[in-house]
This record gives sequence, C-alpha cells and structure tokens, in this order.
Amino acid sequence: MSVVILLAGVGPDRFPVVVSPLAELAASLHVLTGHLHHPEHASWAAEVSRAAPPAFRAGLLRFAPLWTALRWRAFYPGLGTAAPAAPLTRLPLHLSQPGPRGPHTPRPTSRSDGPQGEVERGSLHRFAELTAFTCASGYHGFDFGRVLHDPTQASALRQAASRLPEPHLRLAEDLLRDPEALRADVLDFLGLCHRVYFGDLWAETEPLLTRAAHRVRQRLADEGPAAALVGLSPSTARTATPSTGPARVVFDKVHHAVIRPSCTPVLLIPTRYGAPHLLVKNEPGLPPVVHFPVEAPEVGVTLARSRLLALTDPRRVRLCRLIARQAMTTADLADRLSMTRPQVSRHLRVLRDLGLVRVERHGRYVLYGLDLTAVERIGRDVATALQY
Repeated sequence: MSVVILLAGVGPDRFPVVVSPLAELAASLHVLTGHLHHPEHASWAAEVSRAAPPAFRAGLLRFAPLWTALRWRAFYPGLGTAAPAAPLTRLPLHLSQPGPRGPHTPRPTSRSDGPQGEVERGSLHRFAELTAFTCASGYHGFDFGRVLHDPTQASALRQAASRLPEPHLRLAEDLLRDPEALRADVLDFLGLCHRVYFGDLWAETEPLLTRAAHRVRQRLADEGPAAALVGLSPSTARTATPSTGPARVVFDKVHHAVIRPSCTPVLLIPTRYGAPHLLVKNEPGLPPVVHFPVEAPEVGVTLARSRLLALTDPRRVRLCRLIARQAMTTADLADRLSMTRPQVSRHLRVLRDLGLVRVERHGRYVLYGLDLTAVERIGRDVATALQY
C-alpha cells in the first residue's frame, strides 16, 4: 500500500513548510508512551517519567490514544486561528474554551446563545469528531461529524474503540459522556506537559527544526516538489510517471491515500522526536500533513528484507563466516568453499550491493571482509524500516 501525492500543475508554493510545537509535543508524548520503540530517547523518557508528578503519569496513560497509532489531528496546524508556530498557550479555535478557567472555576454546563455560542458549538463538534477518529484509530469508513448527537455514530465509535487496547474505549466513553469536560482535561494536561518537560525541550529543539525546515524550503525552490518530497524519505519514497495520469511521488506506507496538492496545500512539518516515523495525515476536509523526521532513516523495508534474504543462503552464510574473521581474496574463498571463482564473485556482489561487505586493496590483491557494523545493525534496521 502507498500514499500517492499527485504533482500535476503544482509548484513549491503548494508545500508550505512549518515548524509546529504542538506537532513536536505529540511526537515527544509518543516517545514517552512507547519509549521501547525509540531506544535513542529511552534514557530521556525514563528520566522525564521518573521526575514527573502523578498527575502527569496519569494523563500520559489516559490520553495515550491521542498520540499513538493515529496521531490526533488537533496537534497539527490548519484547523483554527492559531499560527503554526504559536506557543501552547495559543491553541487553535477548536481546542479553545469559552473563557479563562481558574483551578476552582466550575466547568461550563451550558453554551451561550448568539454568534459566540455558535462558534463554541461548532468547535466542540470539531473537537469531538477529531477525537473520535483517534479513539477508533482511523477515519476511512467512519463518519463522526455528529457523534455527540447521532446514536448510530456513537455506537460505531464504541464498537471500533472496543477492538483496540485500553484506554481507547475509556477515552471514547469520556468523550460521549461529557465532551466539554474531556476537552478541558486535555487542555489541562497539555499545560502540565509544558511545565513538566516540554518548555525546556522546545527551547532546545526549535532551532534544529527551523534549520531542517529551511533546508526543505530551499530544496523545494531549487529542485522542485518531486526531489524535495523524495528527500524526506529516500529509502521509502520514489517518483513515478505512469503512461496515463500525472507524475507523482509514492511513499511506501501501510495505508492507501491519494493526495492532490492542486486542490489543497500539503503541510510539511519536521520532527526530531517523531523519528523514525514519517506520518502522512489526510483527514477529510483538512489540509494533508507530512510529518517527517529531520534525519531520514537510511534503510527502508525493501533493503532490510533483502539483507535478511541474502543471509538465508547457506553458501553465503559460510562465506560470511570466513570473511568475518579476516579479509580474503576471491581465490582463497573459492578454494575454501569448493566453489568456482565466478560463483564466489556473484555472492560477493550481492553482499556488496547490500552494503554488507567492504573491499580492501593490498597491492595487486583485492580482499573482501564482512562489515560487522552493518550486520549488527540489521535487527535495528528492520525495526526502523517497519516503523517508518
């Protein structure tokens, strides 16, 4: 399956590159919830969790569906009046509340009439729709536009969430029971995140993301959208020009989508803590988002799979065992393996093309050695490729 971005008649202006603290907050919360998938940040995640107050740890568990498999669209720009780089204290309209609420102020039980009331009702419905998509871990095949008032949509949400690990169903029930209270709790937790860890993390991370955004903008201007988009994921993206239809960039993903920048701009957002994931979000009626790591993994699913397959051949395994000890010539390997030199050369060529063998020259001799560092990375590369 793949995500296809059609490029017919579109220029760099259709791919705005923005730096978003809310998007990076979501990425960092994802790491805190599943740090076993992100060993490079494991020590940081453990320290944050250890030092955090109980309320933070409770919120991290309760709201986990908002930043796990299907990232909550409310974390991304393109929804309200807040600028993409606005601080967490300036949230989009769909997340805002009717007015300031102190720690002892009761939550509102009714909405006002008039234009402000209409805005508030609309923003609450939007909050409910986006949260329902996340609780169901999908938006294709679902309609949650009236989930707060349509029993059929509410039943579909409960059924979808019940098939997922907790706390998806609990969060869905909280949404259906009291969406205003849930929205207030989410906002409280986001503020707590800023105080517990994200204020310091953002001060450190924003310059890195700003530089990455500048590089992508420059590449869009100099080389065009196709090269810039492929550069976001060199190992899993490719350009295609079919015999019929427009040129396109294809991302190897686990879901299918067709995105048309000629109809709506595609937001490109860099992330540090989101690596190695490259997320493509295209909820109905909203600008598509590509949330890309500032340093794209070098290994995709195809290369990781090919390396594994290369080591299933018993003759190739014997060859690797020999050159793991010391570098050897083709002639030496042919003698030791009872193979012809052309046979050995073919096996070595496969391993070289996959980056598993290094070549050393000593005078008139060419020696081949196993790149143990590359072999040691295979397991990690497979895990990275499967997450990307």
